[in-house]
Amino acid sequence: MTRALMLLLFLLPACALFQRPPRPVHAPQAEAAKVQIPLALPEEGRQIIPGATLRAIQLAMEDYLPWDFKLPGTATPLQQCFARREAYDVVTAPGPQGIVFVSIVPNPEVCDVGGPPLLDVGATYAIDVTGWRILSVQQ
Repeated sequence: MTRALMLLLFLLPACALFQRPPRPVHAPQAEAAKVQIPLALPEEGRQIIPGATLRAIQLAMEDYLPWDFKLPGTATPLQQCFARREAYDVVTAPGPQGIVFVSIVPNPEVCDVGGPPLLDVGATYAIDVTGWRILSVQQ
């Protein structure tokens, strides 16, 4: 019995190492009540993203900028900006034999670098959409 208790006491702190991704934040009910969702989305500006492409984007983005990424305390404002997922645009294209190419590129309108474009930021991924693996990354 004491051996099982000792094992339990040893394993419990290790559980803290396994963190789940954070759940999205929902607006308070009063704020949510002010938003009317239409029965059909407007044609203008509507985008249809196939499920396989969406999952390939999620896989690439999680590798490029993981949800639990932490900036050092000495991060510059530019580094802080590039640590936000909304600072990037994504371009996708189908490839051969179940591959989707995903390019993650900085949006210069979000992070004003004040000079020539940064060429060493962003990445292009080759994602296997049948086995859900990253085949290759070019940075």
